[in-house]
This record gives sequence, C-alpha cells and structure tokens, in this order.
Amino acid sequence: MTLTTEEIPKTSSENGVLGQMSSLEHEQVVHFYDRFTGLRAIVAIHNTYLGPALGGTRMWMYNNEAEALTDVLRLSRGMTYKAAISGLNLGGGKAVIIGDAKTQKNEALMRRFGKCVESLGGRYITAEDVNINTQDMEYIAMETEHVTGLPENLGGGGDPSPVTAYGVYLGIKASAKERYGSDSLKGKKILVQGIGKVGYHLIEHLTKDGAIVYAYDISAENLKRAVNNFGVKATEADIMFDLDIDIYAPCALGASINDESLARLRCSIIAGAANNQLLDEAKHGRVLTEKGILYAPDFLINAGGLINVSIELEGYNRDLALQRTERIYDVTLEIFKLANEQKIPTIEAAKKMAEQRIDAISRISLTF
Repeated sequence: MTLTTEEIPKTSSENGVLGQMSSLEHEQVVHFYDRFTGLRAIVAIHNTYLGPALGGTRMWMYNNEAEALTDVLRLSRGMTYKAAISGLNLGGGKAVIIGDAKTQKNEALMRRFGKCVESLGGRYITAEDVNINTQDMEYIAMETEHVTGLPENLGGGGDPSPVTAYGVYLGIKASAKERYGSDSLKGKKILVQGIGKVGYHLIEHLTKDGAIVYAYDISAENLKRAVNNFGVKATEADIMFDLDIDIYAPCALGASINDESLARLRCSIIAGAANNQLLDEAKHGRVLTEKGILYAPDFLINAGGLINVSIELEGYNRDLALQRTERIYDVTLEIFKLANEQKIPTIEAAKKMAEQRIDAISRISLTF
C-alpha cells in the first residue's frame, strides 16, 4: 500500500495547494493512493483546537483532482464551523474518495481507506457522507477505531440522516418564525432540491406540518418515491428556480446559490441540508441580504448528523442526539438576531459565533 502526502507545489500561490490551505486556514491535507484497490483519496484536517477533526467521507466521480481538492477543503472548513457552533468538542475534517461508488466501491477499497484513517493517529475521525453507508463504516472500522456512524448492532447510531433532517426541519421552522412571526409551515410552499436520505426524511416532516412541497432530484426513482409516499409536486431542473415559493431547501450538492439561481429564485427563505450552499460566501451572502432573502446557514441547521455521530464517542443514545439537535432552533434565532444587530449577512454572523468559541477555547488551552 502506498501512502503519500500531498506533493508540495513549487509556489504557495493562490492556486497552489499551500495557497489554498493558507487561504482557508487548514492544518493538514493528505493524499492517499493504493494501486491494488485503486483507492484515490484526500483527507483534509481544517482545525483541531476544540478536539480531533470529525467529518464524513464522500465518494464521488469528480471531473479531476483539483475539483476533489476544492470540495474537501470547503467541506472540512464547514465541519469546523459546524462542530463549534453546535457546542461540540471536535474539530473539522473531511475525506473524499475519487471514484464511482456504484462500480468501484467494495470491502477491499473501504478497508484500505480505513488503514489511511488509522495512519493519521486519531487526528481525523471519519463518518458517513455521500455514497457511503453503515456497511462501509463497518469495513473501515475493521482497520481503525477512529470511526463513527457504525451500524446499531455494533453499538453505533446507524444511519444519521433522520437526525440531520430533523435539525434542518427545526432550522426551517426557526426561519419561518423569524420571517413570518410563526413557525407553522402549514400552507407554505417549499421547494426541496435533492431527495436523498436527508431530503426524503425532511419532506416527511414538512408534509406532516402541512407544507405544500415541490421536489426535484436527478434520480427519477427518488422523485417517484417522494411523490407516491408524500404527495409532493414533482418539478424539473430547468424550471424549479422559477417557481413561486416561500422557502427553498437545497438538499443536494453545494453551490446551488449562485448568480444564476439568485437571479431567478422567488422565495423569502433559504434553508436546507446541503453543505456549502453559497458558491461565493462573501458575495452571495451579501446578495441574499440585499434581496431580503433570509438565509439559515447550512453548517448550523444541518449539524444534526454530526451531533448524532459524535454521541457514539461517549456511548450512543438516540434520545440524547435528538435533544442536542433541538438546540438548532434556538441557535438559528440567535444568529438572526446577531445578524440584525450587527447588520451583517447571516452566514457571517454564524461564522463569527463559531470563531468566537474556537478562539476562546484555544486561548484557554494556551494558558496552561
């Protein structure tokens, strides 16, 4: 097995790896390669001031290595903010495996990846993400103890997506409270983009609350299941941003909030499960404020999954996971209040709250 760290570029320019790490303030980026299984993976550790970096592993057929690196850097930084704002004693990290999960993922690949995680000595703890399931976590756990998101029969919490969806639902309700004066979603028209595991459970909550749900997914099978089970209104990619809706809930991959979508979106709230929803945080956070669209920061309201797997580290308890996830409602309202008082975008208010906790704890650590 060959384990190689990221090759240091000749310059640390903005486009180089070190330049990107410096810009986003990462501590470590490691590339892994194994010729026997075909494993190509990147682990990014963003910040460990509050504790070891915890974040899921996703497997995706990226167009190129640069695209994978950009994704893992942004995702790992988001995990730092997510852990900090949720009150967890964990840092932020993430891993990506480059490849087609349908054809390349198997026991050998996942166990080799487990050895990669083990080689980091506990600085990074992995969990589920896109195209990775509890069976995969079981394979990884055969090679390292630095893993969460295990099946229930191994003492884990199983699939974390129901808890993630519950937190997003609470974030949407808090957003409705802020914007409309009531957190009832009855009669509210909500577009859910992405009906994977989290999106599916979110739709269940929304329809039970009386919302009128429009849904889109690249998978016709996922969309059909949501229509049949919850009576959602199916829509299409080329028209979904033109719908007359109250709330947009992005639950697929990131960057769906960009120049093009913002020019077309007709909603008063954006709150969903996807990570890194803003293509450009500074620019699009400001544009949302200017357009009067209330944005619930993604790393805050989608933290239920992280909260759920973090509890495995102390002995899993589903009731405790849900109890801690319920705090998302109040923190979301606190973020809106801070943003209003300081006249800053909500994404900046959320980052500021997370950074203040990291800074305070790091200062305590340095004084002893």
